[in-house]
Amino acid sequence: MSTRKDIQNHIQEIEAAMATSDFWNDKDTAQRLIKELQDLKIEAKGGGKYDKNDAIVSILSGAGGDDAEDFSAMLYRMYQKYFDRQNWETHLLHANENDHGGYRNITFEVAERGLHVAHMPDGQGRQGVYGKIKNESGVHRLVRLSPFNSKKLRHTSFSLVEVIPKLKDFGEIELETDDLEIHFAKSSGPGGQNANKRETAVRITHKPTGLSVHVESERRQLQNKEKALEILKGKLFKKREEDRKREAKGLSISATTEIEWGNQIRSYVLHPYKMVKDHRTNVETRDVESVLEDGILDQFIDGEQNLE
Repeated sequence: MSTRKDIQNHIQEIEAAMATSDFWNDKDTAQRLIKELQDLKIEAKGGGKYDKNDAIVSILSGAGGDDAEDFSAMLYRMYQKYFDRQNWETHLLHANENDHGGYRNITFEVAERGLHVAHMPDGQGRQGVYGKIKNESGVHRLVRLSPFNSKKLRHTSFSLVEVIPKLKDFGEIELETDDLEIHFAKSSGPGGQNANKRETAVRITHKPTGLSVHVESERRQLQNKEKALEILKGKLFKKREEDRKREAKGLSISATTEIEWGNQIRSYVLHPYKMVKDHRTNVETRDVESVLEDGILDQFIDGEQNLE
């Protein structure tokens, strides 16, 4: 049985190997070592508190108009391909679609198929959907020749990906009624024709932070309200975790991430050259099509497991 010191020594050895310039020369070995490092860190500290849980993902368009909303749709399709290969299932909660098939914003649940683990007890040391994709959170940047510009000029678009854990009991997260602003509207989502005639859609805003949630996936208003409150708690949990990490690093607490230049975690460049690069891990590939069209994200998501 490995001691904690043995585990830490092995972690340091792998991290030293990752820092070398030729680490990615042998892709298979690199990915194996990254997975081994990930397992060692779950073994060393028992994993993140909610890493074993399902997730709720939102994609929000930023600067870039139609191009940004089209980019959000591209990201949604990319993640769907990745989730399918993981044998995960998705459930749409809300989608604000434009006339071109792009998304101003879209929110959906992601769960292990046949294994809904949102209520599993803590401390089981396994990695679930949230633990796998939580570091996809951040601003994503696309550079390409715009299909929405008659002159086909190069255009830069931004979208924000937000990943929160799915869990009903957040314990320390409490919502005061006076802090909530609740609006009801007619649903435009998958609730069906009857739902579309009633005010079943729910939007809840947390006034102290400005965090907002819109849900219209269920047929009944009460169900959508409960789902919205659950997601809002997840957003508040995520914000507290991020604020805690910033304070630990001596950084000021940022209220909201701007979806624009300078904040991107990953760039997808289609012109004047082709490359996808993660700016945190320096993992990159020139096979852009396999990433955006086929959802081959393994090398990026595996590389993110060392980000804490």
